[in-house]
Amino acid sequence: MKMTIYQVDAFTNKLFGGNPAAVIPLDKWPDAVLMQQIAQENNLSETVFFVESENPDFDYQIRWFTPEVEIDLCGHATLAAAYVLFDKLKFEGSEIRFSSMSGLLTVSREGDLICLDFPSWKPERLDIYPDELSAILDYPEIVGVYKHRDLVVELMNEAAIKNCNPDFSLMKKHIDKMIITAPGKNADFVSRFFAPGAGVDEDPVTGSAHAQLIPFWAEKLGKNEMRAVQLSKRGGELWCEQKGDRVIIKGTAVFYMVGEISI
Repeated sequence: MKMTIYQVDAFTNKLFGGNPAAVIPLDKWPDAVLMQQIAQENNLSETVFFVESENPDFDYQIRWFTPEVEIDLCGHATLAAAYVLFDKLKFEGSEIRFSSMSGLLTVSREGDLICLDFPSWKPERLDIYPDELSAILDYPEIVGVYKHRDLVVELMNEAAIKNCNPDFSLMKKHIDKMIITAPGKNADFVSRFFAPGAGVDEDPVTGSAHAQLIPFWAEKLGKNEMRAVQLSKRGGELWCEQKGDRVIIKGTAVFYMVGEISI
């Protein structure tokens, strides 16, 4: 069996920035165990697979795997898959409709930007949260703790986000996925994302985290259109919009490589 594999840096306009994703188009689904093994071999935060849909309401079915688990939503790998479809496989439509574990996801283009239409996942404030949280985050001052899919921890400012030095071994024992976030200096908000429970200590840029951050900051800032920066070492930039029960996440992508998997 041979598969074509692409690698794309998402949410960046420069090579070696943003979040790298492996993109593998398929004619039909292989066994999930094999897809997990390929993701583990790639050792990127996500490997995305897609096949043409037999349902006329969708163009493709899409699935995402970290090195350890299949996940229900991934922004940067969806952006990377759309980039491959638009630029390398010459998809002829103006909008790609993906069927996913999180429902319908549509992706379109706006100049150089690729636009993701994702569900809006507003996190709700928690009165009770893990006692170990301050120790996990090296005792920063915590403004508030919230949760939807992931734990969302609001810190005081951008410096607190940059300087946070998590204990990943301790985090993995108590928390599967965590977002830390604060107002930004030159952006509306900044964040970092940790997922040691999924085999990714820190993800460079995370679209699914912004499905939660956009409704959170839209309400807090009283605005629907925002610019966000993820403060990982590679860094990433996202243009965000709260739109009813959906969020729009926009970003650019850069092509890195194409190759062949032989199994």
